[in-house]
Amino acid sequence: MFKVVQLVAIEALSAFDIALVLTIGFMVGLAKAGIHGLTLLSVPLLALLFGGKHSSGVMLPMLIMADIFAVHHYHRHANWQFLIKLFPSAFVGVLIGTWLGEHINDALFMQIMAVIIFASVGLMLWLERNKAAVPDYTWFAILAGVLGGFTTMVGNLAGSVMAVYLLSMRLPKNEFIGTAAWFFLVINLFKVPFHVFIWETISWPSFTLNLLALPVIVAGVYIGIWLVKRINEKYYRWLVIGMTLLAAAALLPG
Repeated sequence: MFKVVQLVAIEALSAFDIALVLTIGFMVGLAKAGIHGLTLLSVPLLALLFGGKHSSGVMLPMLIMADIFAVHHYHRHANWQFLIKLFPSAFVGVLIGTWLGEHINDALFMQIMAVIIFASVGLMLWLERNKAAVPDYTWFAILAGVLGGFTTMVGNLAGSVMAVYLLSMRLPKNEFIGTAAWFFLVINLFKVPFHVFIWETISWPSFTLNLLALPVIVAGVYIGIWLVKRINEKYYRWLVIGMTLLAAAALLPG
């Protein structure tokens, strides 16, 4: 059974806790390199350890570390036409998520995360069955930006929202990864002050834990880059969907 750890100082964690954090860091690196879906699995695992709201602050620096390496590798492939459309409404979504997070308890926070994950899996399943592109309308970019900003603030769960938008624009694989990498680097950096000064979910002890995970994050990114060129995404995607559903179910009240 998982226990919710109230402190994130390394000395307060068991060997199992640290091993789990390192595993999550590796998964974050893989996800940011283009192995999509692993973030949806790692987020609820970290929430089971630290609690929903607090885990989002523990996760954020790990995401930013991975974003930096992903942008370094894929930056040439980013499509700024779509990024410029997404950023303004995504900032609004982050503000909405910050406000909501101040007015709900941790149990409800985790339930919201579970609902977002189930909805994300539903969107992934929908994409498997419907290959038609959504027209490139401004309203669709605004909606995707608001939902992306909100879901990334409330649990770092915007991966599928962005996947729906960018895949519907029929971006090639590398352009998709590069555009997503820049989007999340900018938005995740924008989120940092809200986590530090409003939610108070990022501290020096938690950041020390993030630094401990940095080597496995970097390893995950570069192994992910290697795998993206070789992996059969069709079967792996269904495996990730199944694991994600189990992880989301664990967040729901018993």
